[in-house]
Amino acid sequence: MFTGIIEDLGTVAAVKGSPAGAVLTIRTALPLARVKLGESIAINGACMTVTAKRKGAIMVDVSAESLRRTVLGDLQPGDRVNLERCLTLGKLIGGHLVSGHVDGVGRIVSITPEGASRLYAFEVPAAAARYLVEKGSITLDGVSLTVFAIRGRRFSAALIPHTLKLTTLGRKGPGDRVNVESDMLVKYVERMLGPASANGRKRAAATAAALGDAL
Repeated sequence: MFTGIIEDLGTVAAVKGSPAGAVLTIRTALPLARVKLGESIAINGACMTVTAKRKGAIMVDVSAESLRRTVLGDLQPGDRVNLERCLTLGKLIGGHLVSGHVDGVGRIVSITPEGASRLYAFEVPAAAARYLVEKGSITLDGVSLTVFAIRGRRFSAALIPHTLKLTTLGRKGPGDRVNVESDMLVKYVERMLGPASANGRKRAAATAAALGDAL
């Protein structure tokens, strides 16, 4: 579990293919003495397991499925990545609850200056667009953002100077791809209300049919 608040901008040191996918080596300024092997870490919003570490760097195994479903397969040595260690009890949740399980890949449509900030327009897959909520949350490349101005599969998000400086989104441009994770709370609500809503529609249809027969 994560919060969508980036702790460090890491740098890809090496990408090594493997039969199961790939092994990424990432240089980071995170306090690695407090990072244990087997712990989870979000890399551009994708939850990965730390399999090895050395001075100033960690290694993670990326499965073939993760390479297919996220932008991690696009990474090359020298690329910057957003890093966040897993949530612990007592940690401030400055963003929102993030699982690190990427739903799909979206893209940046446009970037418009607004003073020192930037107004980004994003486009997400149809499966993720259904979870867009005005003033709700979404995670893009591991960054917790607030959604507004929804139009179909597109929406806007305002990035302040701090976010532009300390995340990879400030280094990306129109057309660049981003990992997308929808707000898990919205998905749980849909899952829980789905059967009830379906039963409600069936009851309404049955009632209408009965009234029609009575008339």
